[in-house]
Amino acid sequence: MIELDKISKRILRELELNGRISNAELANRVGLSASACLRRVQELERLNIIKGYKAVLNQTELGIGCIAYVAVGLSSHTKDAQVAFESAITLSPEVKECHNITGPYEYLLRVETTDLIAYKKFHTDVLGTSAHVASITTHVVMGSPKDDRA
Repeated sequence: MIELDKISKRILRELELNGRISNAELANRVGLSASACLRRVQELERLNIIKGYKAVLNQTELGIGCIAYVAVGLSSHTKDAQVAFESAITLSPEVKECHNITGPYEYLLRVETTDLIAYKKFHTDVLGTSAHVASITTHVVMGSPKDDRA
């Protein structure tokens, strides 16, 4: 783990809040010159602490009306089963996140579809046809009072 000083931590905090902030404004907020701030950001990128920048999309405007977290249990706990499941799930555009987790399930998926009918099709046609899936537990999101990703 890389130890970061107070200024680098402040840079990261500001970039998490607004990845499009100008270097001049970022430098002003963290108390550095623009050139010193740019060097720090480039070093954080080089060290792979900053992995990239992205746009936060308005899901409603894009027609995403159903978000679900899906716990998936596999029938076999072998490496081959995990690799096969992960390979299959990465091909599904509805799956926005896939996490290998501890506990009674092997995976937790974040799935986004247009509506519940589209989710049912994903559930049946993708998860339901996977040879290694033994159990599926779906939690449909009704609201998100806090979501730091947005």
